[in-house]
Amino acid sequence: MRKNLQLDLPPDFQREALQTRLQTHLHQLVGDRDPYLAAGRHRLAQQYIQSTLAQWGVPAAHDFHVRGRCHTNWILPLPASTGASAKSPLIVGAHYDTVPGTPGADDNASGVSVLLELAHFFAQFPAARPIWLIAFDLEEYGLLGSQAYVEKLKATQQPVHLMLSLEMLGYYDSTPQSQQYPSPLLTRLYPHRGDFVALIGNLSTLFAMRRLSQDFKRAGAPCEWLPVTNRGQAIPATRRSDHAAFWDAGYRALMVTDTAFLRNPHYHQASDLLDTLDLKMMTRVCQGLMVGLQSLP
Repeated sequence: MRKNLQLDLPPDFQREALQTRLQTHLHQLVGDRDPYLAAGRHRLAQQYIQSTLAQWGVPAAHDFHVRGRCHTNWILPLPASTGASAKSPLIVGAHYDTVPGTPGADDNASGVSVLLELAHFFAQFPAARPIWLIAFDLEEYGLLGSQAYVEKLKATQQPVHLMLSLEMLGYYDSTPQSQQYPSPLLTRLYPHRGDFVALIGNLSTLFAMRRLSQDFKRAGAPCEWLPVTNRGQAIPATRRSDHAAFWDAGYRALMVTDTAFLRNPHYHQASDLLDTLDLKMMTRVCQGLMVGLQSLP
């Protein structure tokens, strides 16, 4: 069994230091980031994401057009450890736009903040295969940024080992019955307290979900995982993030989430603020991703 993650991770990624940086990212990102109705704040978020990624490599802009306007996904490709550069990449994505009128602390400044710290970590400690980190735009308008990027992958016949969508990672509640589910069967099978991180993936990700769940638990983050069939069509709630664009194109993909509206009463509300987040748990989730993705085959 691995040692406690507090010992496994370098000092700069131990909990106190990592939590401080995650909080700094959140302070910079939280605020209405709708590209049409809050264009200034949306642009500032883009600039922060680009400049932060640029500390760890050379971010590339993937531009796409919607409503006659140019929108941008920001991509930071990071190489694998020595001798593994020919492997197909892991893609880790998080959307940075918000629903109009919402500050989007959990949705999805939390996911973007973790994405930025994954860039920090994997730039210094490469994984077993290349990792491409992507900040997607226009998720809230129907996964338009990830759909545009998937079209590019298909056009270039780019293989993808696995895609992970970081979708709301900051809200946890240990109160009984705080966790809801989109079907009675899931209610009977899974915990009624919303104090865990969830993995939702297509069947081909079973091994990856099982392995990642173990690393989350070692990091002190309880984890539950759910495999779905037929691109999640039977449970529409499982499709509500950018991984669904990858499912629809036939890629292996999963969502990492605090389960959003099934737990968080501030979902898509003006009350989705920084002080509603559990930064300690969010930090543990980030650590679990660092250790899990570094060695994922």
